[in-house]
Amino acid sequence: MPCFSACFGKQTASPLEQAIDIEEEVSSIQNIKIYPYKELQIATSYFSAANKIGEGGFGSVYKGKLKDGTLVAIKVLSAESRQGVREFLTELVIISDIEHENLVKIYGCCVEGVHRILVYGYLENNSLAQTLLGDGHCAIEFSWKKRKEICIGIARGLAYLHEDIQPHIVHRDIKASNILLDENLTAKISDFGLAKLIPAHLTHISTQVAGTLGYLAPEYAIRGQLTRKADVYSLGMLLLEIVCGRRNRDSRLPPKEKFLLELAWELYQEQDIVGLVDASLNGKFSLNEASRYIKIAFLCTQAAPRSRPLMSDVVNMLKGDIDVSEMEISKPGLLSELSRTYKSTPYESSIGSGKPDDVFLSMNEMSCGTMTFTSIEDGRD
Repeated sequence: MPCFSACFGKQTASPLEQAIDIEEEVSSIQNIKIYPYKELQIATSYFSAANKIGEGGFGSVYKGKLKDGTLVAIKVLSAESRQGVREFLTELVIISDIEHENLVKIYGCCVEGVHRILVYGYLENNSLAQTLLGDGHCAIEFSWKKRKEICIGIARGLAYLHEDIQPHIVHRDIKASNILLDENLTAKISDFGLAKLIPAHLTHISTQVAGTLGYLAPEYAIRGQLTRKADVYSLGMLLLEIVCGRRNRDSRLPPKEKFLLELAWELYQEQDIVGLVDASLNGKFSLNEASRYIKIAFLCTQAAPRSRPLMSDVVNMLKGDIDVSEMEISKPGLLSELSRTYKSTPYESSIGSGKPDDVFLSMNEMSCGTMTFTSIEDGRD
């Protein structure tokens, strides 16, 4: 896998110097096709609004058609962005050398002049955030069987990043808007702009906190100590969202129902599994399987990182190959308690988009944007 260069740590650079640095970086990355800017203009009808399919803190995403007929998602870094260049290079380096059924496929990029563009395979069914968890009408039927397959697919993709790749990769921003769906509703993990490499001999790395409020593991948010178990926590939150059919936080609901993890734990304690499962399923699900998936979500969101399972074990738990019925679980790390911790804890600010879904740490004081395929509606609370 290609290595990060020293230019990531540069404090200042002129536009020309920065362009040269990035071109040198990209030229050293294998398995990446370089597209002329003109070709991508034509592919997107000159980046027309009609072809825009997503927007994030560092730019926009457009549907395009290459000259050979291939449909692609073209991710354009905003020219005004000051922080996005690092994420652009990170994503290129991370994903150029890996391939898995449950990870998005990158075709290439454009670094012509001031342009910073990534070209991905186009996925027909958008993201979980806009389909399963969106407020608008969705024609896709998310059956219980299909939800299980999506959960297992996400876990498989993460297990590949966590255990099959050297050095290990921690995604750091697992959330509904970063899970894309192809024509068969196969889950694809996207947006590697915040990903970190963790060598096998290290137990953790210390880094500035990044991610999305609602999915952040407590120990990472508070101490900045990153391990693979931070992704496990995020997956646990996502599993709950998929089973319950709602976002992990919703300020429109009564206080006791605002935070999904807190509500789910309360209902689980009362053994009210039916009350947790998405009502749109109309009872067409296995109660035993739903109970198991919810328990796995709690195992993933345990307050202590050491109590969370490895991602490969999560895959086997979801498939039913590991019995979780006798496993003990304690109260998970709850978002409401974490939020109160944020308000009393000082953190250094960073440059970001300030979009609601990309706010973390003190909710208002620190923000960082990520550029996702389908996050136009992802900022709703």
